[in-house]
Amino acid sequence: MRHNVCSPVERTFRVIIGIVLLSLLFLLQAPYSYFGWLGLVPIATAIFRYCPISHMMKIDTCTMRHRMQ
Repeated sequence: MRHNVCSPVERTFRVIIGIVLLSLLFLLQAPYSYFGWLGLVPIATAIFRYCPISHMMKIDTCTMRHRMQ
């Protein structure tokens, strides 16, 4: 598996978004609180440094960083 999420800023942003979504589990009432489990997706993409949606759209922040140097 090739990494396509290399930017530390992007990874941090994904973790923050994931934590905010996970907090919905505790803040909302029953049927709506289950949307909080979607917070695991951005956290997983930050940990594994791979995002299938970015891969399908051919967005690779690893190569963007190398082009800028």
